[in-house]
Amino acid sequence: MADMAVDMPTTHYLGVPWWAVLIEGIAAVIIGLLLFASPGATMTVLVQILGWYWLITGIMGLVMMFVDTTMWGLKLFGGLLGVFAGILIIQNPLWATILAPTVFVFILGFDGVLIGGVDLIKAFQGAGWGMGILGIMSILIGLYLMFNPFGAAIALPWVLAVLALIGGIAAIAMSFQMKSAGEEAISGRMTPRAA
Repeated sequence: MADMAVDMPTTHYLGVPWWAVLIEGIAAVIIGLLLFASPGATMTVLVQILGWYWLITGIMGLVMMFVDTTMWGLKLFGGLLGVFAGILIIQNPLWATILAPTVFVFILGFDGVLIGGVDLIKAFQGAGWGMGILGIMSILIGLYLMFNPFGAAIALPWVLAVLALIGGIAAIAMSFQMKSAGEEAISGRMTPRAA
């Protein structure tokens, strides 16, 4: 029984068993294939899941405000925002399917401009031309996304599909590596050693 406790870390990654990583990878591949096959319907379902997630986390945030009163103002704001956004998405699925990716792309663009600005500052402080070039590219891509969020949001399902397929395949491969490493560790402990 002590051997099993020792072998536990080899079959887990950050406390997650290999089979959970396998299920996550299969789910990601399925979502990626669905996004390729029917991007509109799949995005609608994913945005609805996001709405339910925000609603539930908003309610939990409001409940936690009464359990732990530290930073209650932030918890109140986050909880109310989550509940409001969740209800809005759940009640308006088609509108939310268009608006949520557009807002997401705009936020990515704004983030790109900020990161690019930080990279440019680092380049002028001595980080080199490479950092400056990356900063300029990040700013240009960020500005494009900010000023054309709807156009970029149209391509978002296919980008998400590629990312889901790559991440899913990587997770499946990693789960089998975790399983074989765990089996090797267990079989290595079970074989009798010569004296």
